Amino acid sequence: MTATDSTPAADGIRLGLRANLAQFSLLVTVNALVGGMLGQERTVLPLLADRTFHLSAYTAVLTYILAFGATKAITNFFAGTLSDRYGRKPVLVAGWMVALPVPLLLIWAPSWGWIVLANVLLGINQGLTWSTTVIMKIDLVGPARRGLAMGFNEAAGYLALAGTAMATGAIAAHWGLRPQPFFLGIAYAALGLGLSALAVRETREHAHVEAALHPAPAGCDHHAELTTGQIARTTSLTDKALSSASWAGMVNNLNDALAWGIFPLLFAAYGLSVGRIGLLAALYPAVWGLGQILTGWWSDRIGRKHLITSGMLLQAAAIALIAFGTSFPVWALAQVLLGAGTALVYPTLLAVIGDVAHPAWRARAVGVYRLWRDGGFAVGALLAGALADAYGLTTAVWAVAALTAVAGVVVAVRMYETHPQSARDARSLT
Repeated sequence: MTATDSTPAADGIRLGLRANLAQFSLLVTVNALVGGMLGQERTVLPLLADRTFHLSAYTAVLTYILAFGATKAITNFFAGTLSDRYGRKPVLVAGWMVALPVPLLLIWAPSWGWIVLANVLLGINQGLTWSTTVIMKIDLVGPARRGLAMGFNEAAGYLALAGTAMATGAIAAHWGLRPQPFFLGIAYAALGLGLSALAVRETREHAHVEAALHPAPAGCDHHAELTTGQIARTTSLTDKALSSASWAGMVNNLNDALAWGIFPLLFAAYGLSVGRIGLLAALYPAVWGLGQILTGWWSDRIGRKHLITSGMLLQAAAIALIAFGTSFPVWALAQVLLGAGTALVYPTLLAVIGDVAHPAWRARAVGVYRLWRDGGFAVGALLAGALADAYGLTTAVWAVAALTAVAGVVVAVRMYETHPQSARDARSLT
């Protein structure tokens, strides 16, 4: 089957990229707006904490990432369950409704507590909307091109995040940290809600069709009738591929918490301007976002495991280079390498979930995986903040580099290959 082929199905529903191109493209656009909502904070909030609210402890500075990560992680879990029960579209629309007050709170916040509250709402928004766009794209494309679909989904989100981070840095350098940088967020929330409510169509029936066509996933003995508790245990602990993906995803977003909260403060400590900090903040998600189109497609060709392993190890090397460096060129190179490593990992981990989980419980498995993955924001905020307060910013960065290398080794040792053709080829050689 080629990338543009579609799978015949019942009741007028067809699976495949070509058959669902209009809705798939619309969902790519919606996820770009989701990423932009997150991007409005990446450059500005760490500097607001330092220059406007005068927070001296790094742990206190990172409370907004802790609030965001914990809320998003929990919301991810419920997003999968709710989308199975009530449909994908209602969950997506609800997520955008929660987003509406976020930029207003960031503009008018009189104290840091209001910033934390805004990030609780942002976590709910991201958990509901990003999880649902992932699930809907997997529903539409069917089994043949999950990696490519996830590459497009994550590329849209993180390219928009990068562009918004760079744009808000430039706006802040010219007009100040508030309110102008957050006007973009107001536009994103209004447009995302309008598109989701008026143009996006429900995709749950596509998953039902795939379940009927594929009673059991290839190479896996998991049956369709699992409770939510069983799915949580399978994804978190008992299945070696799913649980390894959950662990790697958590460490990946722990890295992202470091990049979001600690890197701008580290760069500022060396005297970089707001504009240059914004450029560095944009480089990493830009390479990450653009690279995922290639790596998602690549994982459909050569399999998942080796891309994830190499990506985690490349991330570890890049983070170590951040700790080692003291100048803009070195940090720019490190951000590019970090983005490349993350691009190898991010869509591939989601494709692993789609490979292993049966269509009947795939949305809930995605929710459990994203619970662990985005829990990494909270873990990263706590770990990086505590280490930075006790031993300094550079020590916190070195510690996360070591933890990321360990995660790469765990994947190499424990995960089995999940891409159906690659797994069959591996078995034929044994």
